[in-house]
Amino acid sequence: MLTLTPAAATQILAASLESDAEGMALRVAAKIEDDGQLTFGLGYDEERENDLSYECEGLTLLIAPPSRDLLEGMLLDFVEVAPGDWQ
Repeated sequence: MLTLTPAAATQILAASLESDAEGMALRVAAKIEDDGQLTFGLGYDEERENDLSYECEGLTLLIAPPSRDLLEGMLLDFVEVAPGDWQ
């Protein structure tokens, strides 16, 4: 199951207030591109049939079946870096 750090949850909650999405669930998605790269997507959404829905750090997370195995055991964090810097 995907988990969030408190820092990530704080940023996601702040973003929801700025985008009029307060109280909405956060959909987290992942897929493997043709070149083998793992890409992620985040967005506020409504729950759909067959979604995994659970609470983490005060947020409701939604994960669709195709993303579940790819997100299993992942930790979503927030780190602020200067432009051009990599973590």
